[in-house]
Amino acid sequence: MKFIHIADMHLDACFNNLSKINGLPEKRRLEQRKIINDIVNYIKENEIKFLFIAGDMYEQEYIRRSSIEYINRLFREIPDVNIFISPGNHDPFIKNSFYNNTFEWSENVHIFKNNIEKIELEDVDIYGYGFGDYYCKQDVVENIKIENKSKLNILLVHGSVDGGNDEFRQYNPMSSKKLKELGFDYIALGHIHKKSYNDEKKQRIVYPGSTISFGFDEPGEHGMIFGDLSKKDLKLEFIRLDTRKYECYKLDISECLSNEDIIEKIEEINLKENYLYKILLIGNRNFIIDIKEIEKLITKENIVKIKDDTKMTYNIDEIILKNDIKGVFTKIVIEKYKQGIFDKETMEKVIETGLEVL
Repeated sequence: MKFIHIADMHLDACFNNLSKINGLPEKRRLEQRKIINDIVNYIKENEIKFLFIAGDMYEQEYIRRSSIEYINRLFREIPDVNIFISPGNHDPFIKNSFYNNTFEWSENVHIFKNNIEKIELEDVDIYGYGFGDYYCKQDVVENIKIENKSKLNILLVHGSVDGGNDEFRQYNPMSSKKLKELGFDYIALGHIHKKSYNDEKKQRIVYPGSTISFGFDEPGEHGMIFGDLSKKDLKLEFIRLDTRKYECYKLDISECLSNEDIIEKIEEINLKENYLYKILLIGNRNFIIDIKEIEKLITKENIVKIKDDTKMTYNIDEIILKNDIKGVFTKIVIEKYKQGIFDKETMEKVIETGLEVL
């Protein structure tokens, strides 16, 4: 059987991290819609009969009815495709969600609720369950029993596997060891935005990653998994969908003497057209960097963020040995730091600003 496995589309996400660039959040939401259309076209062209959506298809807080209707129209264009959705923590099966009786989905769409359910088809059984709230702290997986092992058996679920901290344990915590012991031929997961499908031999517990990237903490390619599954074999292929990439560019400003010098240096960078950039300023400085002023004056439209990671050039050890006003001021600030009033970054900023004024 051939299938497409996607997750974490987060349709109608607000993209607050892109709000500094006029119109960019709206463009990203349009790109989300285009990606859905691309997925459906790929399914049509390749005669695929199964689409697995492992949660967070949309953002409950921001989703518009028009966006749901757009998705549903596309689903109606592929009536012979079995579409299975497992609601996640961002689109849980709650009273006022579009998964409830408030919306009439295409007949080929099945939405799992928060109890374990098995859908029997001719050659395959599909098991799944979804979030019934924004959190799911209990381990539901251990209650699943495969009833017919002669058929293909697939599990569709949203959650975190082998999460080691309290945050992960709030989102349907699962153990990879337990998952493997269940004996499924394929486990279609969602929740983690980084793809994981070929990290080990014969991997059957798969995260496709998010269909698009949502920030600089989500580098690399984003898209979907194409699978061809039989009892004897499983072939997986990652297909990129998001044409944009988030990239961090390190810029050494040690030779710059002013904010204007930094702006000119940024304008000289050869940036790729369809990338979104964070400019990380590094090196040594001997003047106060005004990030807000720099962001206001640069003309490159694909720079989303500028961060100051430079170090000041003052020799603190030498300054505190002097009995002049600069030495006294610096010693007072360092004492505040030792008392826990300042963190290290704040201490450096206070010393730098004070020494500039003095």
